[in-house]
Amino acid sequence: MEFRLEHDTMGEVAVPADRYWGAQTQRSFENFPIGTEKMPEEIIRAFAVLKEACAAANHRLGKLDQDRFALIQAACRDILAGKLEGHFPLAVWQTGSGTQTNMNCNEVIANYGNHLAGTRVLHPNDHVNMSQSSNDTFPTALHIAAVTAVQERLLPALETILSCLGRLEEENKDIVKTGRTHLQDATPITFGQEISGWKSMVEYARDMILGSLDGLYELALGGTAVGTGLNSPKGFGETAAQEAAKLTGLPFRTAPNKFHALTAHDALVYSHGALKALAANLMKIANDVRWLASGPRCGLGEILIPENEPGSSIMPGKVNPTQCEALTMVAVQVMGNDTVMGIAASQGNFELNVYMPVLALNYLQSVRLLADAMESFTARCLEGLTPNREKMAENLDRSLMTVTALTPIVGYENGAKIAKLAHRENISLKEAAVQLGLFTPEEFDGAFHPEQMV
Repeated sequence: MEFRLEHDTMGEVAVPADRYWGAQTQRSFENFPIGTEKMPEEIIRAFAVLKEACAAANHRLGKLDQDRFALIQAACRDILAGKLEGHFPLAVWQTGSGTQTNMNCNEVIANYGNHLAGTRVLHPNDHVNMSQSSNDTFPTALHIAAVTAVQERLLPALETILSCLGRLEEENKDIVKTGRTHLQDATPITFGQEISGWKSMVEYARDMILGSLDGLYELALGGTAVGTGLNSPKGFGETAAQEAAKLTGLPFRTAPNKFHALTAHDALVYSHGALKALAANLMKIANDVRWLASGPRCGLGEILIPENEPGSSIMPGKVNPTQCEALTMVAVQVMGNDTVMGIAASQGNFELNVYMPVLALNYLQSVRLLADAMESFTARCLEGLTPNREKMAENLDRSLMTVTALTPIVGYENGAKIAKLAHRENISLKEAAVQLGLFTPEEFDGAFHPEQMV
């Protein structure tokens, strides 16, 4: 491999000749050989947006000339177009302020811009990082990446699963089946009503996620090192936020208190809490589906789900609810991520939180996993879900809790006697009610209508 010499304030560093990064990136690359987790692509793309926004703001405020602005803009847009993949090699496990990733972006933009210009006119600190600090750019990148991921990845996946659940609710609205509480038989419901509960869970979680985005629209730009705005011109935070909003089409605005914006990440914690709520609801839905599909002969067997692959390396013919299992594992991971989010956000000592890369990793992983898992679960499980009408009817007929329909006539205690006798002697509710002398067969038939209990 060929190298070139780059320098920073600590001296010269050998950098791969075919990479656009500089000395500070190389130092970080060598000093943090920890894990396999690289800075999320969403963060790099967010940095491209904010660096262009900052260059535009500096240009508007008379700090940056047109030629340098144009070069920074071109470099940022090529990053977003995917033309500079492989130039952002740094680990998540680096400085907690994300300084080295900020400098990675500064160096790549500067060196690539100089390549476009054919001469060295951009300096990573003096021009690309003008009016900024890592301490206000990384929190800004966090917010831009988080909102963009929710808007572009998570919300479409939510709408897809909601559309499927809406169809299933309508198609199954007239099928009466046994309800269950405490994993025990309960009074009847329709299958459509059961599905409507699933759909409402997803709707509520979606609305909570949307409501949580408002705090993430606030950007820390303009705070620079400690929140005072040192070395940034008056109005820079407002102007940079306006430019970020223009570039993304999202309602970003400057944070009213930069001291809060640099040291606290409560908006991220709040938003991830909504992601956890979605994960909890998806866990419930997936568990319901695999319970209802359990069997095929010795379980509940009330629904049929697609058989996507063999389920056992030893038991021929076995098929498992694998999409449910994948979704529930994702839910567990998101719940674990939420613990990381809370602990990391609590560590905003004095003027800066230094757990930002791990906040980025966990929030963006949660969004990515939830979106992917919902799309897979919808396409490979829910879309092919069908009711087993015969099994539902059989279970409804055998249920003892339909006796509840009789309690207005004979009272709670007599209803309990009917149910207990039927269960003990393995006879029907009708037979038990007649044996106890509480109904004639004709009276029972006139009073007992499970289909009307929904």
